[in-house]
Amino acid sequence: MRLLHTMLRVNNLDESLKFYCDALGMKLLRKNDYPSGEFTLAFVGYGDEKSNAVIELTHNWGKSGYDLGNAYGHIAIEVDDIYKTCDELKKKGVKISREPGPMKFGGPSIAFIDDPNGYKIELIDGKTMSH
Repeated sequence: MRLLHTMLRVNNLDESLKFYCDALGMKLLRKNDYPSGEFTLAFVGYGDEKSNAVIELTHNWGKSGYDLGNAYGHIAIEVDDIYKTCDELKKKGVKISREPGPMKFGGPSIAFIDDPNGYKIELIDGKTMSH
């Protein structure tokens, strides 16, 4: 068994693709419209789906908002330099909801950003991570 993807429902697919591809550097791997079901699926990630887990962005046509609830946590992405990455993301208009710095109770340096739909993404500094 292996992890394939995580699915997120998005309000505006173009805005979400801009965030994940332009701001975070993922690639659009495939995108399919399903007119009879009135939805579009777009798969994004840092590598091909055969050897990497990816994110499935689901856009339900005519739906403009979702209740994120309180069970969802976040997606985590390792970065080379947390401070430089956050500076670059700010310049691209990305919302930093937790400025970069060490975890409160010890551990790696982290930051949190919000995607256009309000989903949290944790950035973890790879240099301070223990694998």
